[in-house]
Amino acid sequence: MTGLIILAAGPSTRLGKPKQLLQYKGESLISRAVRAGKEAGCDPIITVLGAHSEKIHEEIDSDTAQIIQNQNWEEGIGSSIRAGLSKLLKLHPEIYETIIMLCDQPFVDSILLENIIRKRRSTGKEIVASAYGDTVGVPVLYSKICFPELLALKGDEGAQKLLFRHLQEVTTVPFPKGVVDIDTAEDYERLK
Repeated sequence: MTGLIILAAGPSTRLGKPKQLLQYKGESLISRAVRAGKEAGCDPIITVLGAHSEKIHEEIDSDTAQIIQNQNWEEGIGSSIRAGLSKLLKLHPEIYETIIMLCDQPFVDSILLENIIRKRRSTGKEIVASAYGDTVGVPVLYSKICFPELLALKGDEGAQKLLFRHLQEVTTVPFPKGVVDIDTAEDYERLK
């Protein structure tokens, strides 16, 4: 069983409006993220909301994704990872892996998520990250062995540091379009 945690709690300060609600190819970025997870067979799907949650909540198919409110979203991404993983483990304590992703990478699709899951099965590695540009990053699959470290993240500390701490346990899948994420109005204009 592969869970999926979609981090969507940020305030989109640089954009000036909730990026989770931006439309791309006829659907919002948050809806695209949830659909990709569902089509890849991820279960359960946890969507972590914070800023603008009332507006974003309406865009999410609650039959597909569990929606949780991170009351501490202003603390940073670490708090959203903790909130999402805590809910995942409460629902399914037996779960052995989860993918963490953001909703602002419009080219994440079910094929990429399936490739990440397949790579874990074929290599047995504890962490499978997406490779783009000159970096590795989200979406990232973490095995249960990583859960204690994910639950210990603080503030604006993301999970990427685990990749560097456990290099021998990391493998990657290519995701060239991963360099595209939406943080500013200019980013969105380029996407359109």
